[in-house]
Amino acid sequence: MASSRLPPTPCLQAFEALARLRSVTQTADELNVTPSAVSHRVKQLEQILGTRLFGRADFSLTTEGSEYLAHVREGLASLERFPGQDSVQGKRKLRVAVTPTFSRSILMPRLRGFIEAYPEIDLTLQVSIPLLDVVAEDADLMIRFGTGRYADVEHACLMTDDVTPLASPAYIREHGPFDTVEDLLSAKLIKSPLEPWRTWFLAHGVDAGEPAEGSSFNDIGLMCDAAAQGLGIALVRLKLGAPWLDNGTLERISTRNVPSPHAHYLCWRTGAMDRWECAAFAEWLRKSLL
Repeated sequence: MASSRLPPTPCLQAFEALARLRSVTQTADELNVTPSAVSHRVKQLEQILGTRLFGRADFSLTTEGSEYLAHVREGLASLERFPGQDSVQGKRKLRVAVTPTFSRSILMPRLRGFIEAYPEIDLTLQVSIPLLDVVAEDADLMIRFGTGRYADVEHACLMTDDVTPLASPAYIREHGPFDTVEDLLSAKLIKSPLEPWRTWFLAHGVDAGEPAEGSSFNDIGLMCDAAAQGLGIALVRLKLGAPWLDNGTLERISTRNVPSPHAHYLCWRTGAMDRWECAAFAEWLRKSLL
């Protein structure tokens, strides 16, 4: 954005209201000004910033407009707080549904940064079941794990990952080495619908299905715990499995990584991102994962 000039507050208010209401008339009514004043203020803001904020006649935001809207809402919310005002008063409530191992391995180590950056938001995390998308309560935002084909919600990819087989050091010493796919096929393989072994086998030119026998888990964390206890070999996403690799309870049995067919997605219902707290969390999470 071209200018470092501070935009007038009325221009910011007009932009925020128009982005939320998508109607010049309704925006004018809310701000108690004329429709022409709304158009003038938005045009003035775009001139100051040196970029277009709205893309079409339906007032859908451009990419720059969406990014700027989160900052504007944050700034306006800060201006609404008076000196000496009880910090708890008027806190925004935000409920996020998240899969268990993503929460433990990825979100929790970063969460303090969000709490410190946005003390005006009360965050509630709810556990969801991966792939099935079962949520205990209605959530404002959802972090889902799967293929990304979600017709019921808007979504954006948060994190892709590679998979590789992991096992406990004791299991590797007792049953290894596992230098070939054939070695793996004769070992105890821990199963999970979240990471099918077929992904690994096909990447090595072997058309093999899921193991017919063996323990199965629908949570990556539980699968890692099982492998750490010596129950077999697990096919694990490296970013999610980092805590077990870092503390030495699991080790790689191959130097190769294979892209997982699944990813983590941030999902929301239409209109949710019009709420400042939702947009703020989404932007913070995106940046924290870079």
